[in-house]
Amino acid sequence: MAGLICIVLLGLVLRLVNLTLLPVFADEAIYVRWAQVMANESTLRFLPLSDGKQPLFMWVLMLFIDRLSDPLFAGRILSVATGIGTLIGIFLASRFVFNSKKVALISSFFWAISPFSVFFDRMALVDSMLTCFGVWTLFLGMWAAKTLRLDIAMLTGFSLGAASLTKSSAVFFGALLTLNALFIRKISGVIKYAGILLATFAIAFGMYNIQRLGPNFHLLALRTKDYVFPLSKILANPLDPVIYNFPSAISWIWIMGPSVILIFGILGAIINYRKYLKEVLVLGAWFLGPVLFQSIFAQVFTARYILFTLPSFYILAGSAFLINKKWINKLLITGLVIFGVHAFYFNYLLLTDPMKASLPRRERMGYLEEWSSGIGIKAVADYLKTEHLKDPSKKIVVGTEGYFGTLPDGLQIYLTDYPNIIVIGVGVNITEIPDSLIASKESGNKTYLVINNSRLRAKPENLDLKLIASYPKGLRHPGTSEYAQFGPQEILYFFELP
Repeated sequence: MAGLICIVLLGLVLRLVNLTLLPVFADEAIYVRWAQVMANESTLRFLPLSDGKQPLFMWVLMLFIDRLSDPLFAGRILSVATGIGTLIGIFLASRFVFNSKKVALISSFFWAISPFSVFFDRMALVDSMLTCFGVWTLFLGMWAAKTLRLDIAMLTGFSLGAASLTKSSAVFFGALLTLNALFIRKISGVIKYAGILLATFAIAFGMYNIQRLGPNFHLLALRTKDYVFPLSKILANPLDPVIYNFPSAISWIWIMGPSVILIFGILGAIINYRKYLKEVLVLGAWFLGPVLFQSIFAQVFTARYILFTLPSFYILAGSAFLINKKWINKLLITGLVIFGVHAFYFNYLLLTDPMKASLPRRERMGYLEEWSSGIGIKAVADYLKTEHLKDPSKKIVVGTEGYFGTLPDGLQIYLTDYPNIIVIGVGVNITEIPDSLIASKESGNKTYLVINNSRLRAKPENLDLKLIASYPKGLRHPGTSEYAQFGPQEILYFFELP
C-alpha cells in the first residue's frame, strides 16, 4: 500500500505542477465554455449534444467550475483526477490478472510518469476520463468473467455506461468485453456469463439513453460519421490508411511512451503467453483492436485518440518483470532506469517549457503552433478586464475569428463574470472590418478584434486597425503545407478599432 501511495503522489505532482502553463487548446475552450453555460442555465444541461458530443465530462465540471477562479484550471483538475483514477485502475487490474504486487506497482509507475499520460491528464479533454472508465471496465469485466458474479457484472455496466456518456469510442469497450468468454471453461459457465454480460450491457445501455432527454440525441450518430471514412472508400484502398496511421500510432508511443515502454510491452506478451495466454490475448486485443480499427477508419487520427488503449499495454509492459532469469532481470532494471530518465526529462520540459518538449509533429502543431493553440488568449482577457475596470458601465465589444472553438470560446471562459465585455464571432478569412464591429464603434463602445495572422487576409494598416499586442506561437516545421501557405510562424493579433 505504501508503494501505491508513493506512486499516486508522484503522479499527482507531475500532473499538478504548472497545470495551466500550456495555453488553452481549441477543444478545451469548447468544453469549459459548455460547462460554464450549463452550470448557469438549467435548460441547457444537454448542450454538448448540439455538437454530437456526450455530456458527462461537462456535467461533472459544471458542479465546481464556478467555485474556482481559473476555469481552465478547473477543467484540467478534473482530468488530473481521472488520470489518477486510471493509475489506480491499472494497479488493481494488473494485480488481479497476474497476481503480482510487483507487476501492479511497475505498471502503475509506468502510467504515473509516462509523458503520454502526463500530457493528456493535464488537459481539459474528455480522453482522460474515457481512459479511466476504460481501464475500470477492463478490470471489472475480467473479474466478472472469472468469478461469474452478477454484482461485479453490474459494476462493469456502470463503468461502461459512464464511458458511453463520455465519448463514442466507448463502443470499443462493449465489444471487447465479449472476449472475456475466453476465461470460461464449461458450457454452463458460458451460458451464465452470457446472462451477466447481458446485465452489464443493459445497465450501460440504460445510462447511455439518458441522453435522449436532450433535444439533439440524434446528432451523436451523425457527428460520429464525420470522423470516420465510409466503408466504400476503405474498400477502394484498404491498406492506405493503415500504412500511414498505424506506424504513426507506434511512433507516438515511442516518442511519448517513451521508447523503452514499447519493448517492455512486447516482451511482456512474449514472456507470459504460455502461462497467461488468455490474459495476454485479452490485454493485447484491448490495445491493438481499437488502434487498428481507428488506423483504418479514422479521418482524424491524433495521439489522444489512442490514449484509452494504453492502460492494457502498460499492464503487459509491467508483466515483463515476472521473468526470473537473473541476467534478464538486470536488463529489465537497466531498461526501467532508461525509461525513468527519459520520462522525467520529457516531463520536466512539459512542466517548465513545453515549446522545448519533443512532442509528435501533429501534437505540436495543434497545441503550440496553429490557430487551435490559445497562446495569448489569457493575456488579451486580462487586458480587457483592466479596461473594463476603468469604466465598468461602458460596454466593450470584442470580435474574434470564427464562431466556435479556440476563439471566441477561449476568450469567453475568462470573461464570464464581465457581462459588459461582449465577445462575438465575426467569421474567418477577414478581408475587411466586419459590419458588426463598425456598428459597435459607431455606438461609442470600445471595440477590438482578436485574430490569427493566417485568418487575416488584409494588411492591418489598410484596415485602419491599431495593434495593441501580438502573441507569436511556436515556429512551424519547414516543409509543411502551413509553413508554405502562412509562413514560419502563427501570430495572434490583438487590434483596437481607433
